[in-house]
Amino acid sequence: MTTQLPITKYALALHTTTPELGLAISNGADDTRQQVWNLGRDLSSHIHEYLMEFIQPQTWADLAFIAVAQGPGGFTGTRIGVVTARTLGQQLNIPVFAVSTLAAVAWQELKQNAQQVIAVEMPAQRGQVFGSIYQSASDNSGIIALLPDTVFTPSGWQETLANWHTSYQLISATSGLAATVGNILDLSYIDWQQGKRPDWSEALPYYGQHPVDV
Repeated sequence: MTTQLPITKYALALHTTTPELGLAISNGADDTRQQVWNLGRDLSSHIHEYLMEFIQPQTWADLAFIAVAQGPGGFTGTRIGVVTARTLGQQLNIPVFAVSTLAAVAWQELKQNAQQVIAVEMPAQRGQVFGSIYQSASDNSGIIALLPDTVFTPSGWQETLANWHTSYQLISATSGLAATVGNILDLSYIDWQQGKRPDWSEALPYYGQHPVDV
């Protein structure tokens, strides 16, 4: 049994794991829009004004839930997005879905071919790499992490891929990640339809690495 959004309600998604801000909003039916801005270092000081302008003509009271890219990605940007989503979720008393940045990249391909296995790699700090492997759920109920987001050395990642037991398509997530904010929204809406209602306090960032050398 699936649950649709109430006819007057909307879902909002945020993507801030890079210097770009990606926002998407949808009622799950006939009204969906998204936009990306390259804010760089201005992200932290301007995210709220962009949010307030973007959701119009909807209001905060129209939101049924919020989704946010939880990382991996830049430490500061990821933290800003998750904190913003958690704050809104707490104040509005609505669920907050935290979705992997890499899962959103994989979902872009899986929407085109649900039979694929998608390996996603993304540069990490100190010469390391984030890697994960995803496939679609057999009942079209979202995405399954065959290999959850993990930090590898380049050789460790290559060894993992070389020993993987199925064929896969490899995608390098290096740019334009904020444009996948619509996929963040898609994946969270699938969970919403399945009756999941995560509390805002459950939305946590995934950094994978300490922001500085220790």
